[in-house]
Amino acid sequence: MPLVLPLLLAVVLFCLGVYGVLARRNAITVLMSFELMLNAVNLNLVAFDAWRLDGLATGQTLAIFVITIAAAEIGLGLAIVLLLFRGHGHVDADAARDLREGVEQ
Repeated sequence: MPLVLPLLLAVVLFCLGVYGVLARRNAITVLMSFELMLNAVNLNLVAFDAWRLDGLATGQTLAIFVITIAAAEIGLGLAIVLLLFRGHGHVDADAARDLREGVEQ
Protein backbone atom coordinates (compact mmCIF):
# COMPACT_ATOMS: atom_id res chain seq x y z
CA MET A 1 0.00 0.00 0.00
CA PRO A 2 1.42 3.42 -0.87
CA LEU A 3 2.29 5.83 1.90
CA VAL A 4 0.01 8.53 0.49
CA LEU A 5 -3.26 6.82 1.46
CA PRO A 6 -2.72 6.68 5.25
CA LEU A 7 -1.29 10.19 5.17
CA LEU A 8 -4.35 11.54 3.37
CA LEU A 9 -6.60 9.81 5.89
CA ALA A 10 -4.54 11.32 8.72
CA VAL A 11 -4.84 14.78 7.17
CA VAL A 12 -8.62 14.43 6.92
CA LEU A 13 -8.87 13.21 10.54
CA PHE A 14 -6.63 16.02 11.78
CA CYS A 15 -8.60 18.67 9.88
CA LEU A 16 -11.87 17.34 11.30
CA GLY A 17 -10.33 17.49 14.78
CA VAL A 18 -9.15 21.07 14.29
CA TYR A 19 -12.59 22.07 13.06
CA GLY A 20 -14.17 20.43 16.10
CA VAL A 21 -11.84 22.21 18.51
CA LEU A 22 -12.29 25.62 16.92
CA ALA A 23 -15.99 25.56 16.03
CA ARG A 24 -17.67 23.66 18.87
CA ARG A 25 -18.69 25.03 22.22
CA ASN A 26 -19.45 21.83 24.09
CA ALA A 27 -16.43 20.82 26.16
CA ILE A 28 -16.99 17.11 25.60
CA THR A 29 -17.03 17.63 21.82
CA VAL A 30 -13.80 19.61 22.09
CA LEU A 31 -12.19 16.74 24.00
CA MET A 32 -13.37 14.22 21.40
CA SER A 33 -11.99 16.41 18.61
CA PHE A 34 -8.65 16.62 20.39
CA GLU A 35 -8.60 12.82 20.62
CA LEU A 36 -9.31 12.67 16.88
CA MET A 37 -6.25 14.84 16.25
CA LEU A 38 -4.11 12.57 18.43
CA ASN A 39 -5.35 9.53 16.50
CA ALA A 40 -4.31 11.22 13.26
CA VAL A 41 -0.83 11.65 14.73
CA ASN A 42 -0.81 7.97 15.71
CA LEU A 43 -1.77 7.00 12.18
CA ASN A 44 1.15 9.04 10.83
CA LEU A 45 3.55 7.43 13.28
CA VAL A 46 2.49 3.90 12.36
CA ALA A 47 2.41 4.66 8.61
CA PHE A 48 5.93 6.06 8.59
CA ASP A 49 7.13 3.17 10.73
CA ALA A 50 5.71 0.68 8.23
CA TRP A 51 7.22 2.67 5.36
CA ARG A 52 10.74 2.68 6.83
CA LEU A 53 10.86 -1.09 7.50
CA ASP A 54 13.79 -0.82 9.88
CA GLY A 55 12.59 -3.47 12.34
CA LEU A 56 12.81 -1.25 15.42
CA ALA A 57 9.09 -0.37 15.58
CA THR A 58 9.84 3.11 16.87
CA GLY A 59 6.66 4.57 15.34
CA GLN A 60 4.51 1.95 17.02
CA THR A 61 6.28 2.52 20.33
CA LEU A 62 5.70 6.27 20.09
CA ALA A 63 2.07 5.62 19.19
CA ILE A 64 1.66 3.59 22.40
CA PHE A 65 3.09 6.51 24.38
CA VAL A 66 0.71 8.94 22.65
CA ILE A 67 -2.24 6.65 23.46
CA THR A 68 -1.15 6.53 27.11
CA ILE A 69 -0.84 10.30 27.34
CA ALA A 70 -4.19 10.72 25.57
CA ALA A 71 -5.87 8.42 28.10
CA ALA A 72 -4.50 10.49 30.97
CA GLU A 73 -5.54 13.71 29.23
CA ILE A 74 -9.08 12.53 28.63
CA GLY A 75 -9.41 11.39 32.24
CA LEU A 76 -8.32 14.78 33.54
CA GLY A 77 -10.46 16.60 30.96
CA LEU A 78 -13.58 14.64 31.88
CA ALA A 79 -12.96 15.34 35.55
CA ILE A 80 -12.85 19.06 34.78
CA VAL A 81 -16.01 18.80 32.68
CA LEU A 82 -17.82 16.97 35.49
CA LEU A 83 -16.81 19.63 38.00
CA LEU A 84 -18.00 22.33 35.61
CA PHE A 85 -21.32 20.57 35.11
CA ARG A 86 -21.85 20.01 38.83
CA GLY A 87 -21.01 23.59 39.68
CA HIS A 88 -22.79 25.44 36.90
CA GLY A 89 -25.15 22.99 35.18
CA HIS A 90 -23.59 23.27 31.71
CA VAL A 91 -20.50 22.21 29.81
CA ASP A 92 -20.26 25.20 27.47
CA ALA A 93 -16.58 25.99 26.90
CA ASP A 94 -17.23 29.66 26.09
CA ALA A 95 -19.18 30.15 29.31
CA ALA A 96 -16.39 28.48 31.27
CA ARG A 97 -13.94 30.94 29.75
CA ASP A 98 -16.26 33.80 30.72
CA LEU A 99 -16.42 32.46 34.29
CA ARG A 100 -12.64 32.49 34.48
CA GLU A 101 -12.44 36.05 33.17
CA GLY A 102 -15.08 37.13 35.68
CA VAL A 103 -12.95 35.87 38.58
CA GLU A 104 -9.88 37.80 37.48
CA GLN A 105 -11.65 41.15 37.29
